[in-house]
Amino acid sequence: MIGFKNPEGYQDPTPYMAIMAAEGKTRPPFMPLVYICSPYRSDPEANMERTRKFCRFALDHGQIPLAATLMFPQFMDDRNPAERELAIFMDIVLMGKCHEVWILGDVISEGMAEEIDRAKKRRQRVRYFNSAFQEVEVL
Repeated sequence: MIGFKNPEGYQDPTPYMAIMAAEGKTRPPFMPLVYICSPYRSDPEANMERTRKFCRFALDHGQIPLAATLMFPQFMDDRNPAERELAIFMDIVLMGKCHEVWILGDVISEGMAEEIDRAKKRRQRVRYFNSAFQEVEVL
């Protein structure tokens, strides 16, 4: 039986999911919740579309994506300072429930910087991805 982790102990869902699919099973036994940290305010429509694609990327890599930027703007006004502050607070609460924090994009917005700072203080694993969804190292 092939496991969900590679020989080094890191999550490697691709071989596992391929074998599960061949056996007619489609769901792995564990899918970690990852917080998707992405820009919103600079260009809401384009940023939400890119975030949706990044969520699909995370799902395709065995993760359960949680993107507050896709959820809260549905019923909150980012231009209202009190609602924006409340939304960022709720973002940080939800982020605390996640296994990792995935950062999307080549530019870190003010809101993203606040979330990243909090994740690092919590010692959550933070991973950075460029706009082509390639993981990058940040010094």
